[in-house]
Amino acid sequence: MSTAHLTIDLNALADNWRALDAKTSVETAAVVKADGYGLGADRAAKALTRAGARKFFVAAAEEGIAVRDAVGPGPVVSVFSGHMEGDAALLRDYDLTPMINSVDQMLRHVEQLPHHSFGIQLDSGMNRLGIEPAEWTALRDIALRQMPTLIMSHLACADDPDHPMNQQQLQTFKGMTADISVPLSLAATGGLLLGPDYHFDLCRPGVGLYGGEPYDEAKAVVTLDLPVIQVRDLEIGETVGYSNIWQAKRPSRIATVAAGYADGLIRAIGSGIEVYADDTPCPVVGRVSMDLITVDVTDLDAVPDSLQMLNRLQTVDDLAEAADTIGYEILTSLGGRYKRSYLG
Repeated sequence: MSTAHLTIDLNALADNWRALDAKTSVETAAVVKADGYGLGADRAAKALTRAGARKFFVAAAEEGIAVRDAVGPGPVVSVFSGHMEGDAALLRDYDLTPMINSVDQMLRHVEQLPHHSFGIQLDSGMNRLGIEPAEWTALRDIALRQMPTLIMSHLACADDPDHPMNQQQLQTFKGMTADISVPLSLAATGGLLLGPDYHFDLCRPGVGLYGGEPYDEAKAVVTLDLPVIQVRDLEIGETVGYSNIWQAKRPSRIATVAAGYADGLIRAIGSGIEVYADDTPCPVVGRVSMDLITVDVTDLDAVPDSLQMLNRLQTVDDLAEAADTIGYEILTSLGGRYKRSYLG
C-alpha cells in the first residue's frame, strides 16, 4: 500500500467509555460529533452501544442520521445546535432531540414539532451556546411546561481543574436550575474528572473516549502506520526538505514516508515529534509537506516497511503539543486518504 494505514480500536473506545462510566454514579452518555471525532460515528456509536451507552450527542441534525442508523430505535440522540431552521423533518424522521439554545429555537420547536422531545442548553458563562441567565428567568416557566427531557450547560475550562471558572460556572448552573426536577448535565470529559459535584444526572464524555486529554488513563484508540517510500544516505552538511531547515551533522540515513499535512498531520508538528520502529523512536526531520514526511532512521539496524506515527508511545496530544494546538484538532483532521481498519 502506498497510503498510510489508520487502525481504530473500537474495543479500546468501549473500554474508555466503561472506565469513565465507572467514575460516576450517574448515567454516562457519549459524544460522537464530527463523525465520531473523525474516526467514524456509525462504528463508534455501535461499539459504544454494545458497551452500554444509551444516550449520544452530535453537533448538528445532519450528523444524527448516521448515528440513528447505527444504534437503531431506542437510544437518545441529541443535537447540540438545537432546532435550526429547516431541521424539523430530520428531527422528526430520525427521532433526534434538539438542545434548545434560544427563545427563537423554542418557538420554532413548539410550533413545528409540538410534543417532540427536546432539551435545553443554558449558558453558564462560556458565552458560546445556550440561553443566558436573564433570558432564562423570563422563559423558564414556559419552557418547563413544555416538558424538556434534559437541561445542560458546558464548562469552558474543565481541562484545568484549578481554574476558578469551573466553580463559577457550577454555581451559576446550580442557580439557574434550582428547584427543577428535569435531569441535569454539566460535565463532558473534563467535568466528569472534576468529581461528583459536577456530575448531576448525566455526564457526556467526548474526547476522553477517543484517547485524548484530559483523560490521562485512556487507552490508545488510534494507531497510524506510515509506509516507507524511499531511503537515502546523506553526507555531513546535506539538507532535507523545503527551506533547508534540517542539516545532517553526521552521515545520516533518511526515510521518506507517505503522509503529510493533506492527511491531517499538520505542518506545524514537524519539530519535536518522532515515528517509531516498534518501540524505537526516530525523529522527524525537515518540514512536513503535503504528502511526505522525512525521518532520521540512522540508528536503526534495518528500516522496516512502515513506521508508526500514532501509538501508545506518541498520542494525538503529543502531536498537538508539538504543533501548539489540541488533540481534538489532530483527531478530527485525520484525513480521508488513509486506509482504515477497525478492531472489534
